[in-house]
Amino acid sequence: MSRVADLVELVRAPAGLSVPGDVLAGAAAAGTLDRRTPALAGASVLLYWGGMAANDWADRRLDAVERPERPIPSGRIRPGTAVGIAAGLTAAGVALAAVAGGRRAAAVAVPLAATVWGYDLAAKNTAAGPVVMAACRGLDVLLGATGGRLRRAFPAALTVAAHTWTVTELSRREVSGADRRLPRATLAGTALVAAAAVGPAVAPVPALLAAGYATRYGGAQARVLADPSPGRVRAAVGAGITGLPALQGALTARAGAGLLGLAVAAAAPLGHRLARLVSPT
Repeated sequence: MSRVADLVELVRAPAGLSVPGDVLAGAAAAGTLDRRTPALAGASVLLYWGGMAANDWADRRLDAVERPERPIPSGRIRPGTAVGIAAGLTAAGVALAAVAGGRRAAAVAVPLAATVWGYDLAAKNTAAGPVVMAACRGLDVLLGATGGRLRRAFPAALTVAAHTWTVTELSRREVSGADRRLPRATLAGTALVAAAAVGPAVAPVPALLAAGYATRYGGAQARVLADPSPGRVRAAVGAGITGLPALQGALTARAGAGLLGLAVAAAAPLGHRLARLVSPT
């Protein structure tokens, strides 16, 4: 049983709840919500979990100093096992996308997988890190749109990518803490993201979900602004991850799938509860 718990922690399994909404938002925007969409969402989760395992493998030496309780530095999972899990999940994700969505889906899944690994192995600790991670999420939204008119999903992809940039920038200060310039910048970004999710035609469901997203994630960032300590920064990062379904739900509802948008957003409180058991960061 402990072995399963170790794997759950390695891939940050509860944080996977933040992923299917990318695909659903993209599919809704492109007008292609159909029987392929659940499989593409599953492929997205596999790619995400593979990226989390690869991240821990790449950070194993740093984690030995900063987070010795993580599965690899604590000795609960061997480095070779972790990288094997990462590679297997990634291959499974690409294969599932190709089977479910054909060549068009594979044409997005392959660069998505490459970008995820590129972030983990090369870009993470560079100035390009937040941009590369944002690209991962943007491509994830486009994966859901591959069965329809891809261009129609670009605004949703850019909105999710912008949110991801704010979370990634904050995550780089989880250990050291931040100065107040960072939460000021990410708060401004969050306000723009929430406004973009609602759009010019202010419909009730997208507006409600975007407001919930902005209140939860923005509130956590406001607390960082008041006290930019590592604990507050980690809490804001967690709020950004577990609050993402509300943003995805707003985008889905804005595309005309109101009930589905509410269902996507329902993953946010569940993710918040599960994050108390397994850290999403």
